[in-house]
Amino acid sequence: MAKPATDRPLRPATLLVRGGQMRSNFDETSEALYLTSGFVYDSALQAEQTFTGEVQHFQYSRFGNPTVLALEARLAALEGAEACRATATGMAAVHAAMLSHLKTGDRVVASRALFGSCHWIVSTLLPRYGIQTEFVDGADLAQWEAAFRRPCQLVLLETPSNPMLEMVDLKAVCDLAHAAGAIVVVDNVFATPLLQKPMQFGADVVVYSATKHFDGQGRVLGGAVLGSRKWIEEVLQPFVRNTGPALSPFNAWTILKGLETLHLRVPAMCRNAAAIAQMLEERAEVEAVHYPYLASHPQYELAKKQMSAGGTLVSFTLRGGKEAAFRFLDALRVIDISNNLGDAKSLITHPATTTHMRVAAEERARLGITDGALRLSVGLEDVADLVEDIAAALDAVGGEAAPSRKPLGRMVVEETVAAVKAPAKAAAQAPRRARAAAPAPAAQRAAKGAVKAAGQEAPAGEMPAPEAPSRPAARKAPARRDAAGTQAAAEPDLFQQGPKRR
Repeated sequence: MAKPATDRPLRPATLLVRGGQMRSNFDETSEALYLTSGFVYDSALQAEQTFTGEVQHFQYSRFGNPTVLALEARLAALEGAEACRATATGMAAVHAAMLSHLKTGDRVVASRALFGSCHWIVSTLLPRYGIQTEFVDGADLAQWEAAFRRPCQLVLLETPSNPMLEMVDLKAVCDLAHAAGAIVVVDNVFATPLLQKPMQFGADVVVYSATKHFDGQGRVLGGAVLGSRKWIEEVLQPFVRNTGPALSPFNAWTILKGLETLHLRVPAMCRNAAAIAQMLEERAEVEAVHYPYLASHPQYELAKKQMSAGGTLVSFTLRGGKEAAFRFLDALRVIDISNNLGDAKSLITHPATTTHMRVAAEERARLGITDGALRLSVGLEDVADLVEDIAAALDAVGGEAAPSRKPLGRMVVEETVAAVKAPAKAAAQAPRRARAAAPAPAAQRAAKGAVKAAGQEAPAGEMPAPEAPSRPAARKAPARRDAAGTQAAAEPDLFQQGPKRR
C-alpha cells in the first residue's frame, strides 16, 4: 500500500529522485517500464466513455503512457510548472509548442541566437504557413521594444543561447511580450531547471531537449514542453495527440533514471566548465571566451541575476579561423568531437560546419559564429585531464601558453555548485612528491593554473593537483577526420485509481 504523500514542499534533489513517483500493485522500487502500444477496457461502455472523456483511462501510447506520465509529473514538479507533455525529441517539443499555438496570419518574434533547427523553423517553416516572423538581437532590449509595437502571438528565445552563450533578460522581454499579447516560449536546455527557472521571470512555456542533461549519458532522445495546465490540455495536447510526436516508454524510463543524478552531475560539470573558461582566457591562441559567469562576459551581471551558476558549456574563438579550429579539434585526445551536449563525456563541435552550417553565412557572422568558434560541452572527467588535453591541443595550434592578453576573468561560483575557496596554504599542504617533482610540461602547468585560478579546493579524490598524464604508451591515434524547488500540482494517481488517462 502506498504511503501518503508528504504535504511539505520537496527540494530539487528529492524531486529528481521521487517526483512523480507512481507504483503499480506490485510495489516496485524502480519506476515500471510499460512497454505497450495499447490498453484494454473492462467493457464497451468504458471504451466509449474513455474516448468521450467521461472517464480517465489510458487509450494508446501515442496519447499517453504510464511510464511517460511518470516522467511528465517529475519534470513538472522540478520546473514548478502545472503540467508537462513529453515528446520524442527536443525539436519535436519546440515544434509542437509553436505550431499548436499559431495559425495563419499570426506573428512570431524570436531572438536571433537560436539553435540551427529552431532558426530554420522560424525563418523557413513558419512563413510557409502564412505566419509572419521577425528576428531581433536578444541582448538588445530596444530591438525587442520595437518588435512589440505591432501585435504578436508568440516569442521564442534561448538563454543562454546556442552556441555563443548570449543572455536574454527574461523579465524585461516577458513583460514586453505580454503587453503585446504574446506568450513566451523559452528553450532552457543550456541552463537546465537547476540553474534557471524561466517561469519565475514570466515565461509561459519552457521547452527542453531531454536528450541532453536529463538523460546525460548519450543514450536516448526525448523532449519536454511545460506550462499551465489549461494551455497544456487545451492547446498542446490536441496537437500532440493527433500529430504523434510521442516519446517511447523505454526512452521515458531511461530519462527518469538519468534525472536521479542530475543534481550531482550538473554542479560538477559547472565547476569543470568554470575552470576551463578561466584557463582559456589566459591563452594567446584564444581570441575570445564566452561563459556567463566570467566577468568578461558582456552580460555577466544579468547571468548572476537569472542563473545560479555559469552552466556546463563554454564557447571560445581561436585565432586562425577554420584551419586553427580543425587543427585544435584533431589534436584532442580526451575530449570527443560531437555535436551533442550535456553528456557525462566532454564533447566539442565546430558550429559553423555542424549545428549551424545551414544558417546563412551573413547571419552566422551577426551571431559571432565565426570559422574559429568552438562549442565545448564540459563533462564529468577530472578537470585536470580536460585542461591538459585542451592546453596540449592549443600548443598544436600555436605554441606554448603566452602571457594573458587581459586580466584573468573573475569567476563567481555560487554555493549551489559547492565551490569552495582554496586557502592560501593549500600549496604547502600538497603531497611531498608533487612539490619535489621536476618542472611540469606546458599542458600540466596550464591545468594546475586553471584549477588554482578557479579558486577551488576539491574534495579528496575529485580534483587533485594535476600530475603527468598517464596514458597507455601505445595508444592508437584517432582516425583522421575529413577537413572538408516548488512542487507542482500532481497528475491524477492513475495507478491507485486503475490505469486511466485523459
